[in-house]
Amino acid sequence: MEEATRRLGELNRLGGIIAKSRVMQNVFSFIKASAASDTSILIQGESGTGKELVAGAIHSIGERRDQPMVTVNCSALSESLLESELFGHVKGAFTGAGQDRIGRFEQADGGTIFLDEIGEISPYIQVKLLRVLQEKEIERVGDSRKRKVDIRVITATNKDLKSLVDAGTFREDLYYRLKVFPIFLPPLRERKEDIPLLIRHFIDLNNKASGKAVTSMTKQAMQAVMDYHWPGNIRELANAVEHAFVLCDGREIVIEDLPLEIRHGNAGSMDVTAPLPSAPPAVSVHRPGHRLTRERLVAILQAAGWNKAEAARQTGLSRASIWKYMKKWNIPMQPE
Repeated sequence: MEEATRRLGELNRLGGIIAKSRVMQNVFSFIKASAASDTSILIQGESGTGKELVAGAIHSIGERRDQPMVTVNCSALSESLLESELFGHVKGAFTGAGQDRIGRFEQADGGTIFLDEIGEISPYIQVKLLRVLQEKEIERVGDSRKRKVDIRVITATNKDLKSLVDAGTFREDLYYRLKVFPIFLPPLRERKEDIPLLIRHFIDLNNKASGKAVTSMTKQAMQAVMDYHWPGNIRELANAVEHAFVLCDGREIVIEDLPLEIRHGNAGSMDVTAPLPSAPPAVSVHRPGHRLTRERLVAILQAAGWNKAEAARQTGLSRASIWKYMKKWNIPMQPE
């Protein structure tokens, strides 16, 4: 039995990716196929779908696995800072450049560089990146010397690069250089059979972090999770389980432990211009017989958007009691 469970776990995991759905098993096949070559890979998918995990899996089972993998978030830096970050610079190249600095491409020499949010780079950086892909060499900022680099380039984006090419904001020649082997990650709403596996994984992680011993999620809570649209994908699911752990004081996560938007229903079918529906009556995050603590009250207020009347409904207390506890525990009237 243990051996069967172990094999099932191996079948549903690749690197840090957990999935059993057919669409994700196809992604596993693409990862394994691409790992055997040095072809440039473009990973596409919505935010929170796990693009960095895919890049890590490709590197971890490829021939360069014993060499470094360097990750750069291209949307986090301005053009000038990104140029220096990627290519390095020489002393005196610009104000503040007091010494030579190696860039991320050189750091990744022999290994893999993962460029996340590639759709955010400027036309100038696009030209420099194209040269790296074509010539396999870089120039540090302020230097004329060319330096050879042996790297595998993996990029990722949550944007439609082809539409950016059509709009003239992304170079067509660079686009085709990057997408030699494209991998598309489906959103969580299209692979919902993976949700129970992912929840089990996040429960295990939060048990280790919190010291709790949560074993599962009730059927009602699981149904709410399965019905939800998950616009934030796996990242949002991980945050939802962490949120539930703050409120959960038993062996099971109940529906009242989940974030408000999940309890209200499917976000994907809601009109974002309309106000959120009022909370249903008799929904109590603070269940009878459970002691209300400062930590739990803060979590309830956060989930309720700091609406004291909503917090009162969720705890089964009066609004005056909520104010009383907030004053007693020195909880601010609004988030700081």
